[in-house]
Order: sequence, then C-alpha cells, then structure tokens
Amino acid sequence: MEPKGAASLGAASAAGEPVTLETIDPFVDGAAVKRIGAIPWQIFNGHRDATALFSADEGAVCTEMLGLYQNEGIIAEPAGALSVAGLGLADLAPGSTAVCIISGGNNDVLRYAEVMERSLVHRGLRHYFLVNFPQEAGQLRHFLNDILGGEDDIVLFEYLKKNNRETGAALVGIELARAGDLEPLLGRMEASPLGCRRLEPGTPEYDFIVAG
Repeated sequence: MEPKGAASLGAASAAGEPVTLETIDPFVDGAAVKRIGAIPWQIFNGHRDATALFSADEGAVCTEMLGLYQNEGIIAEPAGALSVAGLGLADLAPGSTAVCIISGGNNDVLRYAEVMERSLVHRGLRHYFLVNFPQEAGQLRHFLNDILGGEDDIVLFEYLKKNNRETGAALVGIELARAGDLEPLLGRMEASPLGCRRLEPGTPEYDFIVAG
C-alpha cells in the first residue's frame, strides 16, 4: 500500500527495478519517498506473486483519517490511515476478514484544514471556479439566485487582479451537499451569460491559484 502521489514502489514494479520519481506529493509524509529503498524492494520483489499492490489517493486517506477520528476516536497520521484507505481498492470476497494495521498518531492539529479540504475535493463536494463577472449591477445577485443550487455553499470568494474595466474575475469555491449536484451546477453555469470555468485538481493552474 502506498500513496498515489508518491507511488515509488509501483514505478519500480513496472520498471523491474527501483527508479527515482521526479516529483511527489509529500502529504502522506510517513510513506512518501521518491525512490523505494533497496531492502523494501527486495522483500516485495521476492514475494511479488503473493502480493497485491495498491495506491490510495491522498484525498481518500484524508477521508479515512476523519472517519477514524469521528467514528472510532482514533487519531491517525496520514501514513497510519493508509492501510484503511486501501480497503476500498481491495477485491475482497463477501464474508472474508481483512486486518488493517493502523500505526502512527503523529498528527499535527494545524493540518486539520488541509485534511478537510483534500477529503472534500476527493469526495466531489468542493469545487473551484474562475467566474468572469461583467462590471454591471446585479451580476453577483444573478450568480447567487440563478446559478447556485439551494444547498450549495460559497466557501471562498476572492476577486483576482483586475486587468480591464469591462469584467472582473473572481476565484469562487463552492461546497455541494451531494457530489451529484455538480452536473446541474455546471449546466446552469453553461447556460449563464457569465464566464465560468472550473479549475481541475492536479492541474498547474489549480495548484497555483487554489493551493498557493
């Protein structure tokens, strides 16, 4: 089991030998390495036929961290919740027994906001858009009344640097009540005269504008 953003073992398995990844997501810091060590690789390679290799999305790890705390009272660091996140990827037969080792409670409370953010994005509940508002009266009201759904919530609204007098671009973060509410929201945006563009996680512009 390894984090998707630092899948050095998966890369080594595909190449037949350890390789060095150019970049990694360091969030699951207890398991995020650019290159798998020689001893772990030797152990894995010697039992390859009896081993299933999974990589869990960091957002799924965050969801499991929150679930462990809220439901079981267990405080787990990202690497500690990695095994539980892998349960959703394993092809388990009905009635079978699975054992997850949850180790590591070295979790900084200051990371809670990031954990929540990654979990919401992974679950399809939080999305970010660049909205180009014409500099005319009533445009924000139109966005609130005609584009947002009744249960949609604005969690971020920030005007970006203004570069002309006709329009003003804003970074808008929206949290949905259900992941299925996204398609209707996108449809209303498409039908609106406002210029709305969704920022996709994992793209340079998303990382620069949202994460930065």
